[in-house]
Amino acid sequence: MVVFDRYSPGGHKINPGLLWEYDLDKFDWIKGRTIVVQRVIEMGTPEDFFAAFDLYGGIQGFREIIKTIPYLNALDVHFVCTFFDLKKEELRCCTRKQLNPIHWNS
Repeated sequence: MVVFDRYSPGGHKINPGLLWEYDLDKFDWIKGRTIVVQRVIEMGTPEDFFAAFDLYGGIQGFREIIKTIPYLNALDVHFVCTFFDLKKEELRCCTRKQLNPIHWNS
């Protein structure tokens, strides 16, 4: 994880623009961890990643949450597999997809 080598715990804040539709004063950061991690992966800067690492138990805690995300596009799947040393089979978003979609017969 060479990209995240400059991470040091503490002092990071997630950009509120990533969670624009939520009232962050009342937001439950533990219950909403999946959406936070998904938004950081999809649109976050390195600072957002560092803030999420702080919130969710470092890089290892972040990795565990990635595995529970219900949907990621193909580019984001490739990103998390590469940078967090994960296999597609470990990701919920890949295991719940239908591998061979059935065509509708009419």
